[in-house]
Amino acid sequence: MLNQRLNVELPTGLAVDEAKTLLAVKLYEEERISLGQAAKMSGFSKRAFMEILGQHRIPIFRYSPEDLRNELGM
Repeated sequence: MLNQRLNVELPTGLAVDEAKTLLAVKLYEEERISLGQAAKMSGFSKRAFMEILGQHRIPIFRYSPEDLRNELGM
């Protein structure tokens, strides 16, 4: 996969680091990038990024109802 660069003019009051994190959160939420890719994009460790996902109420593990039933032995 070829990395691409995006230049964006941010509104006043929005820091570059915050914009990177918000973009990474959204891309992860939409299942466009992996947890590792999102952590790298935002500049955090996987563990720290998982905490950020929690703050945004985005689940780290995604189970379909059927997968969850199978996992729980139901």
